[in-house]
Amino acid sequence: MAKDVKCEVNNCMFWTEGNKCNADVIYVVSHTGHSAASKKETDCTTFQPSI
Repeated sequence: MAKDVKCEVNNCMFWTEGNKCNADVIYVVSHTGHSAASKKETDCTTFQPSI
């Protein structure tokens, strides 16, 4: 398990100083079913815009 999850999307409500993600759970999905051939085929659905 990763100790730190890095995130550069600073308008996400889970973003914290140092480009870290403080979400309890990270959920990443593939655009092409259950597997992906590259990072371009994936999205982090954990993202929520900060208010």
